[in-house]
Amino acid sequence: MSILIADSGSTKTQWCWLQNGKKKKWQTSGLSPYFLSQQEMQGVVLKGLGRKFITEAVSQVFFYGTGCAGEENNKQMVRMLKQVFKKARIVVKSDLFGAAIALCGNEKGVACILGTGSNSCFFNGKKIVSNSPGLGYVLGDEGSGASMGKKLLQYFLYNTMDADLYDRFKSAYPNLDAAAILDAVYRKPLPNRYLASFTPFLADNRGHFMVENIIEDAFAEFFFQHLFKYRGTWTSPVHFTGSIAYVFRDVLKELCHSYEIKPGKILKDPMEGLIGFHSKK
Repeated sequence: MSILIADSGSTKTQWCWLQNGKKKKWQTSGLSPYFLSQQEMQGVVLKGLGRKFITEAVSQVFFYGTGCAGEENNKQMVRMLKQVFKKARIVVKSDLFGAAIALCGNEKGVACILGTGSNSCFFNGKKIVSNSPGLGYVLGDEGSGASMGKKLLQYFLYNTMDADLYDRFKSAYPNLDAAAILDAVYRKPLPNRYLASFTPFLADNRGHFMVENIIEDAFAEFFFQHLFKYRGTWTSPVHFTGSIAYVFRDVLKELCHSYEIKPGKILKDPMEGLIGFHSKK
């Protein structure tokens, strides 16, 4: 049996092909039905994986993707994947469900995604039983790369950075000005990825008080708006996955300690957990 697993966020999609105990991994750009048409997503898959997967037998495809919780988006993703993997059984679930089984396995726990966007849920070991809504980068995505990037750009545009941080920022982005930022955010595609693209600057400038405030405030808002609404937050481990969670995991652990929350796993991405889960089936 040949299994293809995909974990897709807004920025990138991780793929893993499993067969006879062997595995092979790829990465493509993100596949979100909110931002890409069915034809565009199909093009990303074909270009990223290569034509051989159309002719080789793939028995099952398990796709865990952002934006796939809703019925219509889920159907759209299934249709797209069936066009590529014509003989395979297609299973599409939300990226949050994928994160939950990757982090919690068959145990109870709170699963959180902190990447370009953010989301969370309480998982009872079989299904998601409660989910604080993910509202996207305009209305929500607290604790995400997009939210941190937005705050950093606000500091820059409002001229509230102190002189030292301003000089560092201009050195890192010498050609950046208000016109370029507004054009990228309001006119160009995928503004959430653009906002999140500034988080490496935060990682490179840890220790500056304004950088630390941006990171801690973003995570604290995520805790207050989402984690504190789950009863299981204080009785079960709270797990995290995503690039932002992993890079700034020290801040997450400190906040968990401050709020008397038991931190669980903190993974860069869910793929290894998904491989383990599906390998046991």
